[in-house]
Amino acid sequence: MLHARPGHHTVARTETVKFLIDLKQDARTYFIDSKKWEVHYGFVLRFIDPYADYDQFNISEYTHDGRRYLLGSLMHYLDGDHWTLELTGSDTLSPERITGMFKHVAARIGLGVALKFRPVSPLQIEHTRRLGADVPLLSSDALQASVSYQPVVLGIAFGHLRLVRGTLDPSLLRPYDLVVCEHVPEQIPPVAGLVTSQLQAPLAHVAVLCRNRNTPDMALRGAIGLDAFKRFEGQLVKLTVASQDYGVELADITEAEAAWAVMRPAAVLRPEFDRQVRDLLDVAQLPSGATRYVGAKAAQMGRLGEIDGITTPGGFAIPFYAYLSHLESAGLDSKIDTMLSHADFVRDGTVRARQLDRLREAIIAHPVAPDVLQTLMQKLRSLGAGRRLIFRSSTNAEDLDGFNGAGLYDSVEVSADPTPEQAAVALRQVWASVWQQRAFEERDWYRIDQRAVAMGVLVQPFIHDAVATGVAITGNPFKPRQEAVFINTQVSGTSVTGAQDHQLPEQYLVETWTGSFEPELLRRSSLTDGEAILGDAELRELTAQLLRIHRAILPQNSKGANAMDVEFALTAQRRLVMLQARPYTIVYSLDRAKRPQRDANLAERVMARLRKLAHRMRTLRRRDT
Repeated sequence: MLHARPGHHTVARTETVKFLIDLKQDARTYFIDSKKWEVHYGFVLRFIDPYADYDQFNISEYTHDGRRYLLGSLMHYLDGDHWTLELTGSDTLSPERITGMFKHVAARIGLGVALKFRPVSPLQIEHTRRLGADVPLLSSDALQASVSYQPVVLGIAFGHLRLVRGTLDPSLLRPYDLVVCEHVPEQIPPVAGLVTSQLQAPLAHVAVLCRNRNTPDMALRGAIGLDAFKRFEGQLVKLTVASQDYGVELADITEAEAAWAVMRPAAVLRPEFDRQVRDLLDVAQLPSGATRYVGAKAAQMGRLGEIDGITTPGGFAIPFYAYLSHLESAGLDSKIDTMLSHADFVRDGTVRARQLDRLREAIIAHPVAPDVLQTLMQKLRSLGAGRRLIFRSSTNAEDLDGFNGAGLYDSVEVSADPTPEQAAVALRQVWASVWQQRAFEERDWYRIDQRAVAMGVLVQPFIHDAVATGVAITGNPFKPRQEAVFINTQVSGTSVTGAQDHQLPEQYLVETWTGSFEPELLRRSSLTDGEAILGDAELRELTAQLLRIHRAILPQNSKGANAMDVEFALTAQRRLVMLQARPYTIVYSLDRAKRPQRDANLAERVMARLRKLAHRMRTLRRRDT
């Protein structure tokens, strides 16, 4: 009767009841109507202490030994039928008091179920070693192993339901298809909605693509074999992806057409490019505005390198001039114009796939201009001998307002001390990736002028000793107005952005709103046998670097972005290297919106900042000792 199902919870199909133990009133225990009182503070203010200060409460009652209240939640995870007692990720309660709290609450609830304690932060996980034997545990990994439904991008989609078994063929899909896949695809063209039968890495390329398109995306274990989808195969349906559950039903064509009408941009977008710059430029020398002649990725790398305390691989950029001259030298510029205007190419995805394949082959077959290749080899030698390299795509058709372009183009690894021919092959492969079908279809859907797309190349030393790679969002994707960073990391040799169900990454949500860093472990990597990839100190240092990137770059980016998407590597020496940063837009649905709060006046804001600073200093002292 008391439970709520909060839309901002990190696990779907979850019921929660907040509880409060008032130590000042002989451990009087309150079980709170959690639909009415979303946070403990609101209940305290209304029924116990009308003078309680919001910021002081959130610091003292979760971190001080002399706190008045013990605060927690009873959770029921419907997938797996787990019943747990949990603290917030910021709570520093001692093992002895956790044990006492668990026994106290368990004696009063009478659920008749196996209640367990779930630690959600590195500190709480450390504390479990000192808990009493009568406090059973549920790990985040055990919880995640039982999850069946995973909402990735919330929303409502209308489309003709397509069941895709085995490998997905992008050329056979249309924007008005609602696709149910047996596996998690590495890429997907614009579609109405996506359902995968395996769980997804939350920041995998396919998830980021769906997020940037506002395409509803969900995972449901075994979906392709469920009658909920099989009975609608080939029919027009409405899919609802909500934070707690999903729904699928037959749709009305009028309603569907109205939804489709707003899916696609109305105006053609012509990306800006400048072909006058011919020199190969060190990343550190790229000025403001370099995107127009070296592309977004290279330009963003230059800005990353300007931030204090941020390490990047460095490198240099090959401008658009070299790519455009290559097309003209091969006579492909006119052939592209002819191809794009041909009726069969426009209307038939199979024809497009075939002709795009031929175009890429022609780009790869044509020799690189001798002057470009000679200058390239000189620059490669300046990076130092004996180092593997990576040639990374950097176009003017990514990181645009309303068009992210993540994962559309290729990067190519090159052996140490490459020959001119090896370097030329890598360069042409990156250039050719402009015309991959996934990239073409994405740009076409967003009405980007294909003739204006240009490719630059970012050449960098390869991080040869990386033990892990990761991707992070410098915002809270679950709950607005509660500042946090969302971090995914995976061991090297696998892809954190393309992980399948059996290769899911380590995931943290690190709250930063108090002025200190309060990590919540969402899951360990499925490849590390429960071992952490990031240590506590590394997690905090990574969070600090992410916030510096957010503050330095986001204000200069597109007006629609509210976070940065950052890729990083962790070396064998436990050094963090930032590989990429691009603007990212988190969109919150209504069921993840936070209730509005009264705006604080100036005096209240100043006092809140002082309390947060004092709290952070205490946290640092405690960690040092």
